[in-house]
Amino acid sequence: AQVVESGGDLVQPGGSLRLSCAVSGTIFSIHAMGWYRQAPGKHRELVAKISNGTTNYADSVKGRFTISRDNAENAVFLQMNSLKPEDTAIYYCNADQIRMTPLGPEYDAWGQGTQVTVSS
Repeated sequence: AQVVESGGDLVQPGGSLRLSCAVSGTIFSIHAMGWYRQAPGKHRELVAKISNGTTNYADSVKGRFTISRDNAENAVFLQMNSLKPEDTAIYYCNADQIRMTPLGPEYDAWGQGTQVTVSS
């Protein structure tokens, strides 16, 4: 599967952005989809994840970010509001436990990332 993110940009503090991620290829199912981020000099961290309608968020983004998913389109979105300079990072989309057939093996896939910069 191919994972492609879009929507990263330069935005002022307090602004909003919406990231999109589309997974293409031969796909029967995807168990979970999520967003991770990596700032310069830091480890990659989970931002938000959605699976079977259940969402999980990093404490640092709770109340500001919202993850949503379109299962029919194998897509996931991240609405980011009230952005802060510390949100600056490359944001990566992850598709977890992808199956090409009902009983086939599972695998994960990552996108190349999209840059989000929050600065005045």
